[in-house]
Amino acid sequence: MKTLFLSLILGAVLLPLQTSRQFVGVVTDSMCPKADHSQMRMGSTSAECAMACANAHGASYVLYDGKEAFNLSDPKAAEKFAGKKVSVTGTLDAKTKTIQVKSIAEAK
Repeated sequence: MKTLFLSLILGAVLLPLQTSRQFVGVVTDSMCPKADHSQMRMGSTSAECAMACANAHGASYVLYDGKEAFNLSDPKAAEKFAGKKVSVTGTLDAKTKTIQVKSIAEAK
């Protein structure tokens, strides 16, 4: 009984501790989550469209990895990389599909 109790407590403490991982994709906006800006035409480039959607229409920045779009917790850092392929280090909240961003760098 004591072992079971300790196991449950340990599990409850360790469960929230997520390890950081790397995500690679294109920074885009939630209105064009697949990084296809041809329909919106809010600028002449994907970067301009993503920034216009975020600034003028309340869209959020997302990372599109080719299959899924993930919300990014740091919009100021993400804006610098709008329209670019990046590598994001952070932890993923699977329920909200949000990456808690620790760092963003342009992918090579």
